[in-house]
Amino acid sequence: MDFEYSEEQQLLADSLRKYLASAYDFEARKKIIHSDSGFGATAWATFSEMGLMAIPFPAADGGFGGGAVDLMAAMEAFGEVLVVEPVLDNIGLAGRLLAHTGSAAQKKALLDGLMDGSRKLAFASLERGRRYEVDPVTTTAARSALGWTLNGEKLVVVGAPMADTLLVSARTAAGASLFLLDPKADGVSLRSYRTVDGQRAADVVLSDVALAADALLGQDGAALPVIEEAVDFATALVCADAVGTMKSANDATLEYLKTRKQFGAPIGAFQALQHRMVDMFIACEQARSMAILAACRVDAAAPHLHDTTAATQRKAAVSSAMVCIADAARLISQESVQLHGGMGMSEEMKVSHSFRRLTVLGQRFGDADHHLERYAALS
Repeated sequence: MDFEYSEEQQLLADSLRKYLASAYDFEARKKIIHSDSGFGATAWATFSEMGLMAIPFPAADGGFGGGAVDLMAAMEAFGEVLVVEPVLDNIGLAGRLLAHTGSAAQKKALLDGLMDGSRKLAFASLERGRRYEVDPVTTTAARSALGWTLNGEKLVVVGAPMADTLLVSARTAAGASLFLLDPKADGVSLRSYRTVDGQRAADVVLSDVALAADALLGQDGAALPVIEEAVDFATALVCADAVGTMKSANDATLEYLKTRKQFGAPIGAFQALQHRMVDMFIACEQARSMAILAACRVDAAAPHLHDTTAATQRKAAVSSAMVCIADAARLISQESVQLHGGMGMSEEMKVSHSFRRLTVLGQRFGDADHHLERYAALS
């Protein structure tokens, strides 16, 4: 397997890193996090101008027809500087669901704006008491005279506070379905907050929300395979993001070991600390290899959305990658903080923010235990 990026992928990553280095340094990121919106409008517009937001969408819809592998380098760059704008949730999750299930009119109304940066989406999936399960149960949609009536609650909807449109999974008489929803519609209430890693999310409560018939995405009751595929696609991107964050944490820790002195010598000269640094490096490289495998399997299975064998191979690769990523994220985040000493936990040190990012990414779409169980069930 070729573990190197193509020339086009590397050029995009280099351009993105150049921009992030000049306009999205650690201090700029802190200002964004502590702003009222928690969102960098200038950065978002720049990502769109670079064409990043159009990469995973079909050429027929105005995109570049790329996949998870094409986004890996960019996601690594995001992880290195801890970008908080919900790019993954827009193009890797909500946008992917829309591209797979939306009618021509729905895609025209929403995808164009998503790709040019003028519209933001969020996918509301998680339900209380059903951690990591993507099949909706407690959120329901019933047919009405005008179309549909939604009731229920969705938790930790990343990007919801700034979203123009929500995609909501709900249980109908036919099964799992997807709906388009205006977050400002009557009966919709959002409780917004900042996540531990600095992103903005919200819990969404739906109380007798009236929707028109054309709010349904795709076929009634047929959404579960599409949701599972989109979540696996997003999980592959999470793996790439985590690899970038791990690399950044490793680089910062190595630099600290070279400059921090004790007993008249850099602490990096002590063999015990060298061994720990080597373990961190190996864990990051293993995680990167598994992230590439997951992205390749996701892309290979994408044209065969309803093929059981392809879906099984995709799920197995993604779950095995997430187990590796979660273990590596825990090791590297903890070691990087410990090797920095007490200052590693301070708000002023980037490594403490990397710790939080890795803690969240290791559980975003299922922790190691969840993915071990899913992998075992596929055997």
